[in-house]
Amino acid sequence: MPRLHIISASVRSTSAGRPLARWVAELAARQGGFDVELLDLKDVALPFLDESEHPESGIYAHQHTKEWSAKIDAGDCFVFVMPMYNRGFCASLKNAIDHLYREWQNKPVGLISYSAGSSGGAPAIEMIRPVLAMVGLRTAEPTLSIPAIADHLDAEGRFRATPDLETRTQAVLTAVAELTRAPEPQAEPASA
Repeated sequence: MPRLHIISASVRSTSAGRPLARWVAELAARQGGFDVELLDLKDVALPFLDESEHPESGIYAHQHTKEWSAKIDAGDCFVFVMPMYNRGFCASLKNAIDHLYREWQNKPVGLISYSAGSSGGAPAIEMIRPVLAMVGLRTAEPTLSIPAIADHLDAEGRFRATPDLETRTQAVLTAVAELTRAPEPQAEPASA
């Protein structure tokens, strides 16, 4: 069974995305077809990229990078649950992506963004696409952007989805599953 990592991208202690990421992980487990693990970048606690070698080399000096490498290498696919900050995606997610290279290659990723405002973080999804392509991640379609995230949290801080949000999240998970089963794209042969 493919291993799906749901990655909660915000490192803020008060992140509204953390309950959302937990809910997505629970939904993915109920939907079936994945071995699901929730990874919280706050708990991973990566410093800003501090390796002397380029990530493409796969030579890591620091234990935190070696552990992150092993965790991502073990994943077959991902869903990034990410906030939008100032119309972009968060630095903690960029840093987590930039720490590695080979470990991301040809793996599917689903994108779920959220924001306090009306965009739901859609600009963050558009901003991250070229970064994902550069490290070889294959972005699943559709994506999901959730506006007014605080309106979806109950008094205990749990995420409460509307039926529409549940259906749309299931569509993201289904698209990730389909990409996981699809053959990896073949490199174009060099022209003579």
